[in-house]
Amino acid sequence: MTKMPVSLARVFAELVPPTVETKGAENYSPGAANETPGFLQSPGREVHVSGTAELSAGPDRAKVTVHLGSKKAEAPAARTSVARRLDYIVQTARQRGGMSEENVTVTKNFNRIDNAYKMEAEICITFSDFGKMQDVCNFLVEKLDSSVIISPPHFYHTVETIDKLRREVCLAAVGSAQQKAQQVCRLFGQSLGKPLLIREEEMKEWEGHLEKHVTDLSDSMSLQQRLQSATIYVSSKMFAVFEIKGEKKRKQAALLNTN
Repeated sequence: MTKMPVSLARVFAELVPPTVETKGAENYSPGAANETPGFLQSPGREVHVSGTAELSAGPDRAKVTVHLGSKKAEAPAARTSVARRLDYIVQTARQRGGMSEENVTVTKNFNRIDNAYKMEAEICITFSDFGKMQDVCNFLVEKLDSSVIISPPHFYHTVETIDKLRREVCLAAVGSAQQKAQQVCRLFGQSLGKPLLIREEEMKEWEGHLEKHVTDLSDSMSLQQRLQSATIYVSSKMFAVFEIKGEKKRKQAALLNTN
């Protein structure tokens, strides 16, 4: 998985001053000397920040489809011609690509056209190692030449990869917000406390894009261009509220006085 650097959004921080709530205010006279309300409560001070992050991940799977067929006057001849190449392709995928049965899917179609018999087959091979994919495809082109048609690879992501990317970008955005809050508190000589609220405000996902004239000629795209086009990007914006513990200077002064 390829990770892009965390992208910080514009700094948004707010130091919320303490507020006073009164209980039994009907018994409190502001003009009376040395009188206080029956109950005073300060919910504490807070810092409000936002943070963003953007990560990307290249595809982790590629599907290659191999087409082959034969048209003969006799049905057994058409079947045998396709069967020989079919076995050779499956054997190559297993030996050179290390493919198991679950990664290889074979479909067959047999028809009679006019006075001939037509046998067609399609093999779909799913690779997780793109180097082995290129080795298998190049070998089949060399050995079977025009008797088979190999489609360009289709790159995609597994569900597990996408879910992992979403979690990582979310945590990265939270880390960005926490870093901002620490810097703001440090600037004012205070220390950061525990988080009081963490909320995801926005998440976006998109695939890598190429220039229009390249995408219009998708059949002629290079392997790197296909990988770039299939790369997925995820961004997240988080809002967080942290508690402010207190001023460091006052704590240090209190310690000195006690000594």
